[in-house]
Amino acid sequence: MIEIGMTHRTVRTVEPNLTAASLKSGLLEVLATPIMIAWMEECCMECVQAKLDEGFGTVGTLVNVTHEAPTPVGGTVTVSCFLRQVDGRRLVFAVEASDKGGIVGRGSHERFIVEGAKFQAKCDKKKEN
Repeated sequence: MIEIGMTHRTVRTVEPNLTAASLKSGLLEVLATPIMIAWMEECCMECVQAKLDEGFGTVGTLVNVTHEAPTPVGGTVTVSCFLRQVDGRRLVFAVEASDKGGIVGRGSHERFIVEGAKFQAKCDKKKEN
């Protein structure tokens, strides 16, 4: 059962292909904001996935985060989430990323519980038009 208060944490290393310069989201060899956000989404998805019925998953629908400090290539980033609201199929998480220097980014992320096959079929119909 998915409940308010669930938490999860992941640890990732900044590789050269994950920098702002590599992704063309900036010019520097630091963790790219899109990667930090992807890691936050992944952390939230993993937090609840094991509690869902077979065939169900979650999709991200809203991200509101700050990227407050750089992390260099080779740096380790810890991403954590806290499920702070459950409203039917809507899940709202507090998210945070940190490295050895402190907070890297933080904010909130929303996900919706979906039935995988039904959601994919709805998306695939867009190919037909």
